[in-house]
Amino acid sequence: MDDLNVNAYLKSHIRTVPDWPAPGVQFRDITPLLQDPRVFRVLIDAFVHRYMAPDLRPDVVAGLDARGFILGSVVAYELGLGFVPIRKKGKLPFSTVEETYELEYGSATVELHTDAVKPGQRVLLIDDLIATGGTMLAGKKLLEKLGAQVIEGAVIVDLPELGGSARIQATGLKLFNLVSFEGH
Repeated sequence: MDDLNVNAYLKSHIRTVPDWPAPGVQFRDITPLLQDPRVFRVLIDAFVHRYMAPDLRPDVVAGLDARGFILGSVVAYELGLGFVPIRKKGKLPFSTVEETYELEYGSATVELHTDAVKPGQRVLLIDDLIATGGTMLAGKKLLEKLGAQVIEGAVIVDLPELGGSARIQATGLKLFNLVSFEGH
């Protein structure tokens, strides 16, 4: 399959759930991508093939809680790399660094073990979806606090109308997505 066919194939397996979690929201559900073994392989291979390229090859893959764990750990395994989880506050048992970011109503905090990455390591930061971009930007800041270089942010779905991808790219971080959906 070429890129266009892969992207269309993956998009055709993303379920849209109207009015969830609130009226007017079109929720983009990626679980059908994970349930079918053939579709899941196409999804993972799309990331793996990209990051096998020498100029994009990371030293480690970091995934954002929680669906970024699913994608990131499998991509890291396929690339022969280590995986670093960026967790919601209070879930990691060792010493951590933390970053708080704003949500639509309130804020959230993510954490990373202080020994998760080494200064100068090239990190691929992965999640399932970009909406407002807050989680990915918080993950980027955490990794940079420890001296790592985030080479790219990668997601399955971008929702560009919510402004997250523009916010992320404005910080200088390159962003890769497989599928875009207009609207919320």
